[in-house]
Amino acid sequence: MAYNILVINPGSTSDDIGYYRSGKPVFETISRYSPAQLNAFTGKELAEQIPFRKKFLLDTLKKYNVNLKEISAVIGRGGLVKHIASGVYKVNGAMLKDLKNAYNGEHASNLGGILAREIADALKIPAFIADPVVVDEMQPLARYTGMPEIQRQSFLHALNHKRVARLAAEKLGKKYENCNFVVVHAGGGVSVAAHKKGRAVDVSDGFEGAGPMTPQRSGIIPSLALAQMCFSGKYTLKEIRLKMRGRGGMIAYTGTADMQDLENFIRTGRKKEDSTISCPRAKAKEAYDAMIYQIAKEMGAMAAVLEGKTDAVILTGGLAYSKYFVRAIKKYTRFITPVFFVYPGGDEKAALREAAERALKTPSIIKTYK
Repeated sequence: MAYNILVINPGSTSDDIGYYRSGKPVFETISRYSPAQLNAFTGKELAEQIPFRKKFLLDTLKKYNVNLKEISAVIGRGGLVKHIASGVYKVNGAMLKDLKNAYNGEHASNLGGILAREIADALKIPAFIADPVVVDEMQPLARYTGMPEIQRQSFLHALNHKRVARLAAEKLGKKYENCNFVVVHAGGGVSVAAHKKGRAVDVSDGFEGAGPMTPQRSGIIPSLALAQMCFSGKYTLKEIRLKMRGRGGMIAYTGTADMQDLENFIRTGRKKEDSTISCPRAKAKEAYDAMIYQIAKEMGAMAAVLEGKTDAVILTGGLAYSKYFVRAIKKYTRFITPVFFVYPGGDEKAALREAAERALKTPSIIKTYK
């Protein structure tokens, strides 16, 4: 049976929307909001943007002459809800409450499930989310930190991790549930995970300050030095968090989080017109190589979690477009396994569409959020 799926992937200043009829795109578009439009919501809860964004979505469907009655289901990007198992979830009352109250933090992705439910309710069709960043399949040993008061958390690019792992398993002629993979999503944030028999049993929690440094995140920091910085009186908690996530990593060392511009500068000595690179060429290369080194080191750690029994290494995310980055990662990690898959970018809309189709074809896989 063919299904028609509306996919909603909200961002802080835009909504990435796709509508698919029988698996084929009718349209894929990004609705961008102007600063003037968003200024009206300054100081307000994120959920207050729902009526505004919903109107934009409905206007987009109208623009492309989509008959609302033909839509089979709506799926939104999963937000920062409670830590949950991987899978497809129907958006229910409990989930709506946690999304609106920002249970695990404020993020534009929280709007995905709310918008999906708003539109789906009017059409009397199901609304779903799938594999949000708070997917938690970590094994007990992976949760220990050395301090009983603090437990390691699971944050990863689960939607993309799971999709590329399924694609790789298919190429190997196997089921994802029968494979062991080291999967890396490398973009503005980086998440590295050990996937064991269909579960991400250990992850590098880059969201809260672990794992390798990234274009915008510091990664793990020597703890005593960080504690001294926190108690120095020079920084607020907000400023420390910004150093960890947003202004850490490559942007702190080089002045930019634009890795394409940085690579071009390293290769040619030239910068783009509006470049923010603020370091010498040699320093830029050293910092970039250090980030690659740290990512590869984390991959080696995940291979150890799998006891060396790894079917493939999988690299995805925006940095996977870079030949230099891919070559360097391969050089460091080829001892893990010679099987290396590269899936550049992160097609979140395709992952969401596929998840909704799986749920409609096999309703028994739909999970209940509690």
